[in-house]
This record gives sequence, structure tokens and C-alpha cells, in this order.
Amino acid sequence: MPQHIGIVGCSAEGAALCYRTICTEGARLLGPHAHPEVSMHTPSLADYVACLERGDRTGVARLMLASAEKLARIGADFLICPDNTIHQAMAEVLPRSPLPWLHIAEVVAEEAVARGFRRLGLTGTRWLVDSEVYPEKLAARGLEVLRPTPAEREETNRVIMDELVYGRFTPEGIACFQRVIGRMKDEGCDAVVLGCTEIPLIIDDANSPLPTLDSTRLLAQAALRRAVGAGPACQTGAG
Repeated sequence: MPQHIGIVGCSAEGAALCYRTICTEGARLLGPHAHPEVSMHTPSLADYVACLERGDRTGVARLMLASAEKLARIGADFLICPDNTIHQAMAEVLPRSPLPWLHIAEVVAEEAVARGFRRLGLTGTRWLVDSEVYPEKLAARGLEVLRPTPAEREETNRVIMDELVYGRFTPEGIACFQRVIGRMKDEGCDAVVLGCTEIPLIIDDANSPLPTLDSTRLLAQAALRRAVGAGPACQTGAG
């Protein structure tokens, strides 16, 4: 039997894309209409945003662990979090977690190495790009990272938090990310990390100036591999 995947959700659009990817791509490994058992829990996004605004990583960890405990009680075997930003609390989450996790940045780094990329642009919320979530994991695999400028961070964060998390997808939002990624290409990047799980809803290989590393779908695919035992998937934490 495939393992039971627990999703620790944060923002609805990214979590929904991750969930849909697991369910639709499960058939490739398990047969028509089949996918592993999946459960998801998420508190209000406002609770997470309040913690992020005041720099309260312990508060973020507390919310993540509350979801982890509930998912463990209903039988999940391991956990994923389709939200890059709150991974900055993982150092506090993992020692207290009842279940193991797949780390989204480790999954992305693994894919970047497999595809031969060397210098990656990073996009995401301002909290994510200000953090060491990706630089730390990418550096461990010998990869360079280029962050957005301060002005780019503010504008892309506005698009994410005022548009994408509400399911609003505008030409102006797309153009904003294309400008940032184009600048990263000019500065020598050979791929870009879509480091907010909503960004793949408006940016992909078809309209990006650089090849994309879609953190949402990569995490979902890694969870599928883990659940069915079909090859390696990055794992960290308990279990």
C-alpha cells in the first residue's frame, strides 16, 4: 500500500496546486484514477502572516506542529509543506515533529543538480528571499543563488500577497516576474527557482526568460515517489 501523505498547508492556491498534482500524477505510478491517500490541514493564513510580520519563527513552528500533530493522529506517514516561506521555521519544527518531512528546498536543489544548473535566480515572498532557506540548501549542493533586489522583493511580494494568494492572475503580475527573471538571466543565472508555491500559476517554461524549477510540483512529485517507494526522495526529520 502506498504511504499516506500529510500536507501541512499555509496558503490555499499553492496547497491546492500541490494536492492536485499528487492526485493527477498518481495515475502515472499507480494506474488510472489512482493516487496515495492524502490528508491536509491548514490554519488561517492570517495566523501565519501575523507571525511572519513580527519575525516570530517560533510562532510559525507552533502552527506547523499543530497541523503535524493532527495529521499524525489521522494516520499520515510523512509530511510535506507546499509553502516555501514557512520552511524558515523548520529548524524548530523537526526536533519536535511526530513525523518525517520532505524539505521543499532540498527537493528543488536535487532537481537543479540533476538538470545540470549551476547558478539559480530565486523568487518568492520577501520573507523567503530574505531568509537562508534556499541559499543554505543550494550551497550544500554546490549551487550559486542570486536574490532579487530590494525593489524587486517588494514588488514581487505585493503580487504574491495581494494577487496570487487570492487567485488573481493579471498580465501586470506576469510581467513583473518576467522582468525580474530577465534581469537574473542577464546576470548569469541559468535557471530560476519559483520559490513561492503560487508563482507556477502564472510563470512556467513557456513564458519565463529562464528554465523554471517549479517548487510546488517538484515537491508533489517527490512526495509521490516517497509514497509509492519509486526512487529516492529527500527526507529530513523524525521517522
